[in-house]
Amino acid sequence: MSAAPQIRTALTENLKELHLPALRECFEQAAQQAEKETLSYEQYLLQLTQRECESRRRNRIAALLRDSGLPREKTMATFNLKRLPVKAARQLKALVDGSFLDRKENLLVFGNPGAGKSHLLCALAHELIAQGRRMKYTSCAMLVQDLLVAKRDLRLSKEIKKLARHDGLIIDEMGYVQQSREEMEVLFTLLSERYERGSILLTSNLAFSKWEGIFKDPMTTAAAIDRLVHHSVIVELNIESYRMEEAKKNLGSAP
Repeated sequence: MSAAPQIRTALTENLKELHLPALRECFEQAAQQAEKETLSYEQYLLQLTQRECESRRRNRIAALLRDSGLPREKTMATFNLKRLPVKAARQLKALVDGSFLDRKENLLVFGNPGAGKSHLLCALAHELIAQGRRMKYTSCAMLVQDLLVAKRDLRLSKEIKKLARHDGLIIDEMGYVQQSREEMEVLFTLLSERYERGSILLTSNLAFSKWEGIFKDPMTTAAAIDRLVHHSVIVELNIESYRMEEAKKNLGSAP
């Protein structure tokens, strides 16, 4: 039996004022279902609140995903887990619960170009966002440009605090493009400020022994590596480029 028009109107207005959109949309249909199934008032209320909670969870996840800047297509569903070395696969399984973010640990992924480093981190980040974690993705080149602009405008500290709101900051392709000393200085400032305060997840095709080419100075290089490695998980993807692997397959299948 449907609610009387005046009751329906009043209830709709109340739910609108209380900012309960999911309840507003489904309370009538749920009431009819509850009557049909002879649910108690408590069961009916539980059903309604569960729908509201689920709706808010979906909206929050969608907002976190928009804010993350993550490539939408780089998920676990599109990642070939079978290509991972045994140790890396074991590490990934342990990382998915997100507890490393609570411990402010860093995640450093090294490997050859095309090995799937970026896809791996993005896929992991999608899983963490689904748990309600706040993640941020950026390439190293884009990050340092944003930090330089912030420094020029005398708001570097504010920009770093903005990034600090995220549980995990993904810095993709560290060292892929050679940066100037000024660019590396703002990046080092970020690493120093974030040390033991939030997780950094990064990819690089350069071993630590070659990082002096990134930071231009031996002492700065050592200090940067020390901050990243102190509390960290290091994943090595010493596997063939996915694109090269596909090219060989296509070549082998050609008539």
